[in-house]
Amino acid sequence: MPARFTPKVVTANALLDGDAVWLTEDDRWSPLICEAELITDEAHADLRLLQAKSRAAEIAGAYLADARMGDDGPEPVHFREAFRTRGPSNYAHGKQVETPPRT
Repeated sequence: MPARFTPKVVTANALLDGDAVWLTEDDRWSPLICEAELITDEAHADLRLLQAKSRAAEIAGAYLADARMGDDGPEPVHFREAFRTRGPSNYAHGKQVETPPRT
């Protein structure tokens, strides 16, 4: 029996700065996962991923990531995606400067 489909978001890295971005319902790339389109249908998820991959002038490495609806919008399910929401770890810049540290 096939596994049950779990909600997804489309994520990638912005081509110019390498930052993690998420595809919104209105086809923008947002640096905030809470603005991402939470996709609950497998066929729609496959279509959105194909659309994202066709935008190679904007992003690299698009893929579907598991997500769930949180109080403020989609949020990551797995550690990898949670890590990507915090930005690069080599030095404080981008999201690390803009977002207060989690305790």
